[in-house]
Amino acid sequence: MKYSLCIGAYSGQDEIYHLEKIKEHGFNGLEYYAWWDLNDMKKTAKEQERIGVGISATCTKFISLVDESLRDAYLEGIRQTIEACQILNIRSVISQTGNVLEGVSRDVQKQTMVETLKRCAPLFEEAGIVLEIEPLNGLVDHQGHFLQRSDDSVDVIDQVGSPNVKLVFDVYHQQITEGNVIRNATGYIDRINHYHIADNPGRKQPGTGELNYVNILKAIKATGFSGFVGLECGYTVDTDTAIEQFKNEILSQVE
Repeated sequence: MKYSLCIGAYSGQDEIYHLEKIKEHGFNGLEYYAWWDLNDMKKTAKEQERIGVGISATCTKFISLVDESLRDAYLEGIRQTIEACQILNIRSVISQTGNVLEGVSRDVQKQTMVETLKRCAPLFEEAGIVLEIEPLNGLVDHQGHFLQRSDDSVDVIDQVGSPNVKLVFDVYHQQITEGNVIRNATGYIDRINHYHIADNPGRKQPGTGELNYVNILKAIKATGFSGFVGLECGYTVDTDTAIEQFKNEILSQVE
């Protein structure tokens, strides 16, 4: 498995600083969400080549997937994001789904999402990039978010039916929403493109809360998964110290 950090892990530092640190720690990628905030994408691409580590995932310009009136705008954002990914050699694009629309049935909103994703799929297939939808918890962090459960998300992915539309499984969010983490994180492995990890409660680095990340990561590894596991978390101590603790106390037992 490959491990990534998220932009913001080193507060106030740019993507180049993060990439240097990722290389230093022996990790494999950076999740840089707002690609449109990069000052010079071609310069960043050259720096990635120099450092030997690059941006592994970004986000689409967010617009609700459940609102049919915003479909054209969503698709335009997808086209722009794919162009950025081609410059930066990014292979994964994360998309949230938007909040539930009042006065519209859940089934209608779900089918709107499926139809929009079906229109996105050929664009990603041609580009060789995976679009990942992300369920988020509605109890603590994202009240009203449409997709919250992994089974509901997998149903959407199955209806779309494209190898380039998958799921990012965020262990923190799914622990809050549904629990049953290892069963879901491994049972849906063929629909999952990458994982996010953080502990609960608090969304800090693994090892600070209730989740047994040694067992979780061992179970994911046992499936043969070789993609990215991203530390999407805050830190209770200095970032470098926290990462060393994660490697020494958790990864050493997984690998």
